[in-house]
Amino acid sequence: MTTSRFFSPGNFRNLVLQLAVVAILALGSSLVILTGEIDLSSGALVSLLSMILATMIMPMGLPLLAGIFVVVLAGVFCGLLNGVLVTYLRVPSFVATLGTLGIFQGTALLFNGGSPISGLGENVQSLFYGRVLGVQYPLFYMAVVLISLRFFLIKTVTGRSIYAVGGNRTAASLTGLKSNQIRLIAFGVSGLLTAIASILFTARLAAGSPNLGNGLELSAIAAAVVGGISLAGGRGDVLGAIFGTITIVFVQNILNLNAVPPTWQSITQGLIIIAAVSVDSWRGNIVFPRKSRVRSE
Repeated sequence: MTTSRFFSPGNFRNLVLQLAVVAILALGSSLVILTGEIDLSSGALVSLLSMILATMIMPMGLPLLAGIFVVVLAGVFCGLLNGVLVTYLRVPSFVATLGTLGIFQGTALLFNGGSPISGLGENVQSLFYGRVLGVQYPLFYMAVVLISLRFFLIKTVTGRSIYAVGGNRTAASLTGLKSNQIRLIAFGVSGLLTAIASILFTARLAAGSPNLGNGLELSAIAAAVVGGISLAGGRGDVLGAIFGTITIVFVQNILNLNAVPPTWQSITQGLIIIAAVSVDSWRGNIVFPRKSRVRSE
């Protein structure tokens, strides 16, 4: 309603491309949040993995598949690193991932003297801009990740255990569930999805940048919370994270089309996060009233 450009074909193509990257990242964040933890390092990890992929393709001249393989391994490793800090070293996830955020961001700046690496070629862009039956590849990637993750959470023992650990870790441990291993798996899968998102983002720009993922962690967490994933853990459907991503991406797009300054865009995103968490907290108090919890204890 505020701009006719919103409904233009070019803008919708950009929306789809942006949506796919943020959605995959949001799905990874959702998995960690379901265990009752938080990951603040995903945006910085996107920057690091982007620089690793670009370095392997350009200065090193390695095949694209080799670069993708290394990036996926690095993503899983970094995810597991976060998991080990949280589960076995017992560092609160907020502090642990805030620390690795700085490590990943600093490491990304070590590549190429902190400068972007561009000109990765058409073979990289073909991963992102190809089409099947008129539908761009990123939508298929997003759909495959969503279906696989939802099946994992609903139909497998480990997936259901993630909900159990996030809902009540003490009760889950008393029933024999190994909460440390389950949370470690969640962080590892989140690292894998972050790697996929970083590959797509790098392919979209045909360049790697140490600042590529700046702020993406907030968009991913906001999308998860807006989509109904409870920050308390144990409640929510990853399908909702897709709708949350649509909300976040559409709001950002509309603000851009109306030439709203980046400062006000950040303020708007912050207000959305606060509103979503407030609604989540209010909903939790309705479902689990405080008086009932006290009586049960």
